[in-house]
Amino acid sequence: MGGRRGPRTMTGVATAPTARAAAVLALAAILAVVVAAVLAPPGRSPAAAAGFACDKAVHADEVAVCETPGLSNLDVQMVTLYDVVLKLVGMGVRADLQDQQRAFLQARATCGADAACIAELYGQRIASLQKVIDDIAARGPY
Repeated sequence: MGGRRGPRTMTGVATAPTARAAAVLALAAILAVVVAAVLAPPGRSPAAAAGFACDKAVHADEVAVCETPGLSNLDVQMVTLYDVVLKLVGMGVRADLQDQQRAFLQARATCGADAACIAELYGQRIASLQKVIDDIAARGPY
């Protein structure tokens, strides 16, 4: 009876590690976005921090992402989440996520240079990827 135990539910199953794992995953994703922004090459605009090579952007949607700091930031956030999620899931789920990513890029291309359209798609994709992380965290404890 001398040892301290973590919080327990009525069933006796620990709940704190799950909440802590979710917080750790969320902080890791945020940290990755901040690091990506800080490590952007010096002398380039914030829009140059997009998750792809802006100097090779030829399609209207790519150019819009590179020229619009808000879209570039969304792109970095989405790419960071996508990279994190791919490392956390098994092969079957990974293939599905890659198919979804290709579909996202095709949908983004249909937006052309319409920044509002592109931003809406990024919001949906980021929410989808964040849900995968949240679902993984909910299955803890780790």
